[in-house]
Amino acid sequence: MLLAAGQGTRLGGPKALIELGGVRLVDRGVALLREGGTSPVVVVTGAVDVPLLGVITVHNPDWRSGMASSLAAGLSALPGSCDAAVIALVDQPLVGSSAVQRLIAAYLDGAQIAVATYNGEPRNPVLLARDHWAGVLALAAGDVGARPYLRAHPDLVVAVECGDTGRADDVDTPGDLARVGGILAGQNLPAGRDAHAGHGAASPASPPGQAVRTPGYPSC
Repeated sequence: MLLAAGQGTRLGGPKALIELGGVRLVDRGVALLREGGTSPVVVVTGAVDVPLLGVITVHNPDWRSGMASSLAAGLSALPGSCDAAVIALVDQPLVGSSAVQRLIAAYLDGAQIAVATYNGEPRNPVLLARDHWAGVLALAAGDVGARPYLRAHPDLVVAVECGDTGRADDVDTPGDLARVGGILAGQNLPAGRDAHAGHGAASPASPPGQAVRTPGYPSC
């Protein structure tokens, strides 16, 4: 599931439509989830309707209220056959599809909640098993999504190191866009950390792909 409802005020337009290397951020996000092995792909829109093929597009009429309403809209649109959801953000185009693959592998190995970490720091994407969707939504509010539930149930959180697969840099400003574009052009993805990372001090990284039970508080 791709959360792509934001207005992108500081970017000068809806984030979904912003182009990086000639490709819209929403298209990069869809490719991330497809190549990572998720199906179907659900895209939650809001500030602008985005024409997309081969995905389930859900418009969140309450997108101005924040991420929580988009999370609820996306989860409610998933078919009953989906036992888990991988949640990604449209404004993190340097996340690699291997991160999604590793989260799915952790789920198949028994994890109920799996969080991608970069050099030990919890970020995105996040995998949530269906049994926890209601609990996540009960605590989500405003621009805060899964974090309160993860904080309340640290024993359920499995951290999956993905620092060698990409980066979770946010694209919030034109400066971010230029910086991320430069990184993408150089394909120097694993190096460094997001300049906007502020979700807690980083802990020592686990070996790539290794799942470790640890509290995690990603931005979604």
